[in-house]
Amino acid sequence: MERSEPEKLDIDAGPAWEPLRHPFFRALWLATVVSNIGTWMQNTAAAWLMTSLTSSTLMIALVQTATTIPIFVLALPAGVLADIIDRRRLILMTQLWMLAIATLLGLLTLADLVSPWILLALTAMLALGSAMNAPAWLSILPELVPRSLLGEAISLNSASFNLARAVGPALGGLVVASMGPAGAFLLNAVSFLAVVAVVYRWRRSSCVEQEAVGGLGAAFRAGIHYVLDTTTLHAALARSVAFMLCGIALLALLPGLVRHELGFGAVAYGWVLGSFGAGAVVGALLQPYLRHLLRLEPMISMATVWFAVVLLVTAYGQRLMVVCLLMMNAGAAWLMVVANYHTTVQSVTPSWVRGRVLAVFLLCIFGAMAGGSALWGAVAARIGIRPTLQVAAAGLVLGLGATFRMRLPIDAGLTSGESHV
Repeated sequence: MERSEPEKLDIDAGPAWEPLRHPFFRALWLATVVSNIGTWMQNTAAAWLMTSLTSSTLMIALVQTATTIPIFVLALPAGVLADIIDRRRLILMTQLWMLAIATLLGLLTLADLVSPWILLALTAMLALGSAMNAPAWLSILPELVPRSLLGEAISLNSASFNLARAVGPALGGLVVASMGPAGAFLLNAVSFLAVVAVVYRWRRSSCVEQEAVGGLGAAFRAGIHYVLDTTTLHAALARSVAFMLCGIALLALLPGLVRHELGFGAVAYGWVLGSFGAGAVVGALLQPYLRHLLRLEPMISMATVWFAVVLLVTAYGQRLMVVCLLMMNAGAAWLMVVANYHTTVQSVTPSWVRGRVLAVFLLCIFGAMAGGSALWGAVAARIGIRPTLQVAAAGLVLGLGATFRMRLPIDAGLTSGESHV
């Protein structure tokens, strides 16, 4: 396939909601909100069920690891598949897989057959479907909106996840309190039908091409070589790892903090986690305007320090309202950091290798999240949750300082190559 000369990056900020003017993006976005609400109900119920099955801080933190380690293991194979087979078909298959696993977990929970290890195993199997889905899902975003709106589309994609994070945990807490965790698991299974219905009706543009490669092995090697040879990607990947490795401590230790340190129940945990999502939605709405005021580097640095301060103060939180306000601030800062790294990677990656590059990005993000969750869970088991949050906050600042000299390409005015379609 012929590849054109690189074109100048075009990520000027537009209205935050502008991508929703495009009909399929709007339909898929709304379906995604529904499905993500189900996912957050599932996550809330799984974390809370684990606190009922065991008091081990490590086992509770491993729920977060189980949701992220499959992406670390499968991101690259999933990225290869996203580049060499029809992305629409791949998304449909993975959504149906997740529907089946959520249903199985719900039925086993109803039958009172779930142990801590069974819960971790089925959580990981559900995450396996998410891992195989993610590169294809992210790769279709440039097909749905004009390139000038890519940054806004990525922020809205993150906002849909976090809007659901604002609503899903609170609903999950209510469902767990009234119907038990099984109810949340089964409702999540139903939520996958929204995405299946929309994607099934989608017909991709005939001008969209995916490169024909000589099998999985050749495609895998080509993707790895591309990432290793493309220095414009290295800063975003390394800095996202530094942020996630320490930042994930907040979410990994949150169930234990709410239940064992603050003494609250499932409904309160849903409100606390929902506050994080609400803050992330606010962050997504602010981003287009902040891009007019700040360059990329200071925006990410400011958000990273902001998140570190919130993490430190949360370690001293005692009241539910205070913790919820802190989590709103954490959510906004998190969104600004992650969405800007994601936009950077998308903007400097050509279409023919986009699935594999995004897979590497996901591998870095979720590998750091999985490793960080296990690390901070083990540290908390030895020194306690509150001191661990303080150490993680310091780690965020140190990580920012250690990687700050690695400049991001958009600030440098670099270009990106797009495939000829």
